[in-house]
Order: sequence, then C-alpha cells, then structure tokens
Amino acid sequence: MSGSYLPGEYLPILIFIVLGIAFGVVTLWVGQFFRMKRPYLEKLVAYESGNLPTEEPRMRFSVKFYLVAILFIVFDVEAIYLYSWALVYDQLGMFALTEMFIFIVFLLVGYIYGWKKGALQWEK
Repeated sequence: MSGSYLPGEYLPILIFIVLGIAFGVVTLWVGQFFRMKRPYLEKLVAYESGNLPTEEPRMRFSVKFYLVAILFIVFDVEAIYLYSWALVYDQLGMFALTEMFIFIVFLLVGYIYGWKKGALQWEK
C-alpha cells in the first residue's frame, strides 16, 4: 500500500508492546486496591540476610570488581562462539580455523591483561 508509514509486519509487534505495557499498568493499578498498607519503620530498613547494614548502600566498588565482570562476560561469549563454531567447522574448513585462531589470540590478550591487572586474584 503506497503512502503507508507503518509496514504491516510490524503491527503485531506494536500490539504486543501496547498490550504488555497496558498489562503492567493495569496490574499495578488494581494491586494498589488489594495490597496491605501498614507502613512502619522496620519495613524501611535495608535487608541484608537478616543482619543490620554495615555500610552505606551507595558504596563504591573497586575497579577489580568490574574487571572480573568483564572477564566473565568475555569468556561466556567465547564459550558460545566456540560451541557454534564447532558445530559448523566441517562445512567452513580452513577459513573457520583461521578465524577462530584470530579470535583466540584476542581472548588471550584480554586474559593476559586481566592477569597483569590482578583481576584473577581473590585476596591481596
């Protein structure tokens, strides 16, 4: 259809998004009529496994925490990539072997960087 700015294939997606948002809003709205409202001071205290909080909730994390998180993500991606590569290796041949070698070299550089920064040591 000429002059249509919304392709017909996207209409079900738009309906799904609108229904999802409407469901969330209606659920929260109806819930406020049925939930119990008994506010008291103990409900406002931060819960840490039954212990009283020892530090402020907005403490700074060390950079080491983020290095461990990045290394975890990198090696998760590596596992996913290696598995899919192994499934189609016989169809791709030498091109896939070269590509995987380059990928492993990049990961090795990242691993050495993390090792040098001390991200793999738990205690210092």
